[in-house]
Amino acid sequence: MTTTNVLFEVGLEEMPARFMNHTEVQLREKTEAWLNELRLNFEEIATYITPRRFAVVIKNLQTKQADQEEEVKGPAEKIAKDENGNWSKAAIGFSKGQGKDVDDIYFKEVNGTNYIFVKKFIEGKKVDELLPQFKEIILSLHFPKNMRWANQNLRFIRPIKWLVALNHENIIPFEITGVETDRVTYGHRFLGGEIVINDPLQYEELLEKEYVIADAEKREKLITDGISKLEKVKGWNIPIDEGLLNEVKHLVEYPTVFFGAYDKAFLQIPKEVLITSMKEHQRYFPVQDSQGELYPFFVAVRNGTSDHIETVSRGNEKVLRARLQDAQFFYEEDQKLSIERNLDQLSRMVFQEKLGTIADKSERVTNIASIITAQLQLNDEEKNKVTRAAQISKFDLVTNMVNEFTELQGVMGRKYAEIFGEDEEVAKAIEEQYMPKNANAELPETIVGSVVSIADKLDTIVGCFTVGIIPSGSQDPYALRRQALGVIQIVGRRKWNLNISELLYHVQKLFETHISDHSQKEEIHKQLETFFKQRAAYIMKEEKIESDVIDAVLVNDLDNISFITAKAKLLSEKRSDTSFKDKQEAFVRVLNLAKKAEDHFQVNPELFVKEEEKNLYQVYESIKPDYKASLQTSNAGESLEILSRLVQPIHQFFDNTMVMDDDIQIRENRLALLLAVSQQIIKFADLAEINWKQVQS
Repeated sequence: MTTTNVLFEVGLEEMPARFMNHTEVQLREKTEAWLNELRLNFEEIATYITPRRFAVVIKNLQTKQADQEEEVKGPAEKIAKDENGNWSKAAIGFSKGQGKDVDDIYFKEVNGTNYIFVKKFIEGKKVDELLPQFKEIILSLHFPKNMRWANQNLRFIRPIKWLVALNHENIIPFEITGVETDRVTYGHRFLGGEIVINDPLQYEELLEKEYVIADAEKREKLITDGISKLEKVKGWNIPIDEGLLNEVKHLVEYPTVFFGAYDKAFLQIPKEVLITSMKEHQRYFPVQDSQGELYPFFVAVRNGTSDHIETVSRGNEKVLRARLQDAQFFYEEDQKLSIERNLDQLSRMVFQEKLGTIADKSERVTNIASIITAQLQLNDEEKNKVTRAAQISKFDLVTNMVNEFTELQGVMGRKYAEIFGEDEEVAKAIEEQYMPKNANAELPETIVGSVVSIADKLDTIVGCFTVGIIPSGSQDPYALRRQALGVIQIVGRRKWNLNISELLYHVQKLFETHISDHSQKEEIHKQLETFFKQRAAYIMKEEKIESDVIDAVLVNDLDNISFITAKAKLLSEKRSDTSFKDKQEAFVRVLNLAKKAEDHFQVNPELFVKEEEKNLYQVYESIKPDYKASLQTSNAGESLEILSRLVQPIHQFFDNTMVMDDDIQIRENRLALLLAVSQQIIKFADLAEINWKQVQS
């Protein structure tokens, strides 16, 4: 089988760096799926992306689809033949439709019925016919943000400037928005020129000659190698932030690492401000000593060669100097005000149109924090610190520094609170309220910070749900999923016996003026509880716990996340423990039959007839105090062990007792007994939700 090499390149105006990783992944996956669908074998797919282009090279692609023989099923025999055994119109039409005649028909039995079949030969197409279809792959790429340009209707990440499409040396014809495919691409915007490509395998090499490193991973290595070289020569420590590195490699086509300096006097500004100015605003890598203290230097990446690099360095130094002068001014001006003065201004800062100002939010957060401290039974000193931290938690939002560097909210609050003489834990809580900042980020270290963080997040989540701002699909403008996840992570890490379901009711009361209808309040509460349980399920899935086990432990309130997780892990182990089979069968049998009972059924010991039902009731009553105590101390193993004392009485009960007795009083009393037992089982988990057979069969 002969093969060919193929190149597709889309030239664009500069793409946002943050979209480029996903674009390259899509390009690879969609190309591979397309070739597999076309039944075209290939040796390798190589993808490339720079700010001004994305491309794919398909190496050793077979030049023709494999021929295919397909078996096509027609109507059943009774329809294909008439009463005289002759071919019917249906059979004749079927064979003609497949390019065959009735002589090609044969019979096969399918599920006890005879059907007619024909074998159809499909000749493979040549790639020349198929490759123009790649246009649809390009158009199928999706991006977080799109744009239109000129008079075109296409919505795409950026305007398309040129298209390259080559099957070996031949142009593959198609056009997009009036741009026709060609063999001409372009090098670096300022250093390179026009490039004529006659061989797809020369793509990367030809671009590099015109100052474009097409492979993003090669650009990254050039950057990290350049940083490492500087570290060795200068004796510096240059921490590489992976997010910044990923962004920088997608901002340039020909990376060259260089360094610059700034005035030592700026080191009096908080370290976080300097780092933010360098990383977030200028895309510089800060320089540190071995102890993590900043040196007055920065490392940056130029989109070009090392020619005149000193001039480039001086230009960047000038830009950074202006930034740091602003930061120094803001830092000094902010210290001239007081926390109370800043708090007064919060009443003029809107949190959300329907939910009031930041001052309103701060008041609610203080109330929620007070409820949490009561549930946790914190001491008076801790309560006072939590209250103060919640009251002043947002004061830094009106400072010059946070207005200029929004990424520093909380960080500057802590710095200024320390300067203004606030308690160390109170100051730290102002920063910790925003933790965790993503799914795997750092959690608050202090109790005070943990409480304020939970309170702040609950206020945002419940408030948004109340006014109808509920995440759907990829839409989550207030990051409510992340915030709910943060609440569960904090509670779980601290092993707090904090009833989130109950807490949600308390928080909802703070928004009562928004909703007067009781049924609507209950509906919102159900949505909130489901929302938090979904986040809890996500965390447990990350710990490799099966979905049915998760469903089993989430039937109750979210009253103790760490205990719920411990129960899930224990039950996950028991799935494959054959010694637990006897217990599981007893518990599940009770749970299933108890569904026949009605909620108002009450156990009356005087109506017991059989010794087995008396015994089950006595054991049930005897274990309740120990079982309750074990649940309160969140001991999953002990709770299940105490519950297991019911197993033998349950089996004896079912072996010797007819639950559905003809006497209605006896029947309802026995169902009431099973209902009572099932309610204790469900306090641990709804074991009937678990598919035990899939492991133990």
